[in-house]
Amino acid sequence: MNTLPNREVNTVADDKAALPDPVSGEILLIVDDVAENRDLLGRRLERAGYGVLTAENGPEALRIIEEKEVSLVLLDIMMPGMSGIEVLKILRTSHSPVDLPVVMVSALTESNEVVEALNLGANDYITKPVDLPVAIARIKMQVSRKRSEEAVRKSEERYALAARGTNEGLWDWDIPSNRIEYSTQWKALFGCADQAIESSTEEWFSRIHEEDRGRIESELGASLADEQQNQFTSEYRIHHKDCDYRWVLTRGVIIRSSEGAPLRMVGSVTDITTSKAFDTLTGLPNRLLFIESLTEAIRECASDHEKRFALLFLDLDRFKVVNDSLGHMVGDRLLERVARRLESSVRLSRDHKNPDKLARFGLARFGGDEFAVLLSDIKNPNDPVLVAMRLLDRIRAPFQLEGREVFIGLSIGVALGDCHYASAADMLRDADTAMYRAKSAGGGRYQVFTEGMRTDAQERLELENDLRRALQNKELLLYFQPKVQLNTGRVAGFEALLRWRHPKHGIISPGKVIPIAEETGLIVPIGTSILEEACRKLKQWQDHFPADPPLSMAVNISVKQLLQPDFVDVVHRVLEVTEIPPASLSLEITESVVFQETGNIEQILDSLKALGVLLEVDDFGTGYSSLNRLDRYPFDAIKIDQSFVFRMGTDKRSADVIRGVVALAKRLNIGLIAEGIENGNNAEVLDMIGCTQGQGFYFSKPMLGEEVEQQLEKHRASGAWRPREMYKAGGDHASNAEPPSVPEQGA
Repeated sequence: MNTLPNREVNTVADDKAALPDPVSGEILLIVDDVAENRDLLGRRLERAGYGVLTAENGPEALRIIEEKEVSLVLLDIMMPGMSGIEVLKILRTSHSPVDLPVVMVSALTESNEVVEALNLGANDYITKPVDLPVAIARIKMQVSRKRSEEAVRKSEERYALAARGTNEGLWDWDIPSNRIEYSTQWKALFGCADQAIESSTEEWFSRIHEEDRGRIESELGASLADEQQNQFTSEYRIHHKDCDYRWVLTRGVIIRSSEGAPLRMVGSVTDITTSKAFDTLTGLPNRLLFIESLTEAIRECASDHEKRFALLFLDLDRFKVVNDSLGHMVGDRLLERVARRLESSVRLSRDHKNPDKLARFGLARFGGDEFAVLLSDIKNPNDPVLVAMRLLDRIRAPFQLEGREVFIGLSIGVALGDCHYASAADMLRDADTAMYRAKSAGGGRYQVFTEGMRTDAQERLELENDLRRALQNKELLLYFQPKVQLNTGRVAGFEALLRWRHPKHGIISPGKVIPIAEETGLIVPIGTSILEEACRKLKQWQDHFPADPPLSMAVNISVKQLLQPDFVDVVHRVLEVTEIPPASLSLEITESVVFQETGNIEQILDSLKALGVLLEVDDFGTGYSSLNRLDRYPFDAIKIDQSFVFRMGTDKRSADVIRGVVALAKRLNIGLIAEGIENGNNAEVLDMIGCTQGQGFYFSKPMLGEEVEQQLEKHRASGAWRPREMYKAGGDHASNAEPPSVPEQGA
């Protein structure tokens, strides 16, 4: 019998702040024949958040354990009658150290008894006088371990039940010995149920696809090394004895020692090949399955150089417009209908020379609005083009959705397969490059890949990377081309034109810069920078060269700029900072942007008009039937596209188009600007038929800001850079600048 004096129980005494965080929900049993010891230790443990039961002897302790749920036993070694050692022996006949942790309480002189207790299955021990924080830390560790083991056991039971219900394969890995047991169902999943297999991890890992094995070993190693990680999940391909590879999902639970070392891992394997191989929306094979088929076609071609195959990469034209305007559910239904129509179009075709032989076709959905077609064992070299033409024709027919007709098109890239392809990724890249070329040409067509396209794509990628640095390196410059009043020859204002002074390629025109900027999203910061610089320049020129009305500035606006939520605020801020009159700023918006009815264009234009700026339709007449809708929008002027001006002297139809646009502008009471004027005859005719302003090389080439200032100073008195009476006299040679071979484009 040992008495625990109050002064020895805890060196921290009643300092509650020194105790660890309370642990609730756990019941501790204190077994000690001295009431003072039981009461004092019990109060301390209750203050720490534990529930406490007490027993004054061994038989009472055994009865309490039989009747109540006890989380842990604090058992005094030396007690009269039945000692703590005897109580422990009885407990271990019915309760394992995991089920019921036992911590022995001993005096410092009872080391032999402690060793005996540990050999009999005690989990730990504490010595008298009891250091309460140490005791609570050891209790907490044992209770936590018990709960973890219980959770693992329940997880194992759930895994076993789930496996029996879903035909999952189970495995149990003893990590220190590196031995692993596989269930019969595990073996059956991989076609080896009737075989004796080794109890090693190599039996498992050797079956994993070579492209997946490194990743799986890395993921598994990371999970085992992380002491906070007790679960593992991964998807990969594994070899089946009879049918190449299958996709599986592996899930496992890691069992660790009290120090965190991994001891055991149990888990399951589920065959997910079907869900991995097919697209849930359309039911078509998905990207993964298609790439496997394409890889197989490349492999076959490498071993038989006579084999020919082809890849068609398909992207829907205008699908985003349908999706945004009619909603995603309608968009999904459209994709389903497209899939069915493609299926019916991609049929077996006979070889003309060998009518008994058929070419094999495969169709898959890659995701989004992208599809792919694999043509294997091609016998006729024209087959890929014939299939592409058939697909284009089938998709052109309208789809009936939500009680309306919906029209959509296809852009198709064709890559012809032979033994020079080393991987599916290479062939997909080439087909995608050809598809992009088809889409850039207006869509609704196919393009067959050529080596030149790859060179162009690489150059384009280089330019994309360079453009990201161009803003920072101040390589983007603004040129200005004057807009002239045709009846007087006076300069009314300027159009700001973007040029890129590339350190390697020299000056790059907007025709190359703008499409790249649009696709990369750089058009927004570039466009804002152009607007700010153009307005600052205009303010300087208005101050130094006053006119009535003041000089104006036209700035081209991209659709991506226009649709930015803060675009109107950006324009308002620039007007405030530069202090130019709002009416001296014209925003040029391409006709195709305005009349495609993307987003809330009309509301945005109304908001811009409310700021007082002018709005111009740029490139008018280049492909959209917009005449009957022009009056819906608050435009101040129309810009006649330069292609009509170039041809007006030789093409009567172009001249008639210009006269029609002039009549339209008069009816709507809006201004008219002609671009691309290169000779005096055109300038005179345009003036005579009622065009108010013009610009082009006849008046001036685009100039840097310093050159503009020199010309404004030179013509300060008259303001006329080419008086009206000089048009006919000047003729085609009046300009001191050579016209370009290819018409320049605005920013």
